[in-house]
Amino acid sequence: MSVEVHPVQVSRRRQEEAACPKVVTMAAYEVYVHCYGQQEAMVTGHCRGGFSAGELIAFLYARSFPKAEWKSRVDEAFLGMVL
Repeated sequence: MSVEVHPVQVSRRRQEEAACPKVVTMAAYEVYVHCYGQQEAMVTGHCRGGFSAGELIAFLYARSFPKAEWKSRVDEAFLGMVL
């Protein structure tokens, strides 16, 4: 079974390219767009190599709340995050 993926950022120590299923990156991207506006290159990898692991965590965390709270929940998730 083939799964469509998007690139993601990982530690610079890793030589191989990292990827995440498109269904996950697009869920995170929905929150990103709500908070910061459209930037398709964030998921295609043409901007910084895609989302970082921390960004995926923050955006997916925020998505579990009502849309009106997404920006504040993203900020909450980043507060104190060390990866």
